[in-house]
Amino acid sequence: MENNNYNLMFSNYPDVVNFRQMKEMLGNIGSTLAYKLLRKNIIKSIKVGRAYKIPKNNIIEYLTNNN
Repeated sequence: MENNNYNLMFSNYPDVVNFRQMKEMLGNIGSTLAYKLLRKNIIKSIKVGRAYKIPKNNIIEYLTNNN
């Protein structure tokens, strides 16, 4: 089922998205909430230098498992 979500959700985004794209994917949430989700590791990400790199799968997992 999770693979099906991956193929259907956000198909127009790359496999690894940046901070701005993540905010868009989550309905244009604010920067404060977006940083909180990343800093508290609620959405797992990788930090490269000063930039967050977020695997699309982690965003889908957050959306589908967050009740």
